[in-house]
Amino acid sequence: MLPNVPGRISLEEERFAKLVSLACHDLRTPLATVYGFARTITKADGLDPTLASYSEMIETASQQLAELLDELSLAARIAGDRYEPKLERVGTAELAVATAERLGSERVGVSGDGGEVWVDPETTKRSVSALVQCALRHGGLDRVTVAAEGRELRVSPITPASLPVVLGEDLRDLGAAVAVMHVGRLGGSVGVDDETLTIRLPA
Repeated sequence: MLPNVPGRISLEEERFAKLVSLACHDLRTPLATVYGFARTITKADGLDPTLASYSEMIETASQQLAELLDELSLAARIAGDRYEPKLERVGTAELAVATAERLGSERVGVSGDGGEVWVDPETTKRSVSALVQCALRHGGLDRVTVAAEGRELRVSPITPASLPVVLGEDLRDLGAAVAVMHVGRLGGSVGVDDETLTIRLPA
């Protein structure tokens, strides 16, 4: 069971959260159309190389937009107290490996055997990846390490520049900000100590 969220949201906040969710839902259809046709054009025989390159760029951008919509939709559901995840037992080592696969093993090193946690697997993989990517991007780093220790994932190093962003205090990274909301809603926590980001998940 998810932990209770302190306080109640106002009717205006609830309505706004629902409007954001509705917008995310309605945007998926035209976005899927753009992605589908871009993918079809990219695979067409005899296509001019320049046009093929443009089509691939549109395809990639469409995927990125879809991911942003997923993040925004998740944030709206959490803010509107309508987030109902399907919780499963998952190993923190599995979450670390998934992050390396998503961002590239050349950028993310993985260590530790980890332990089992009680989360919604796919969304949690996305949240962990978002936090690690934030550490890389806003820390100006080429590589970080993710250590799975029990129910914790420890990401290092965290630079002074990236610290407020990765904690969601400085809103310059949507993925990281939503990830902090998500982990907190699950009953976990995100904190930084001695240049190490600790993502603690519920057991």
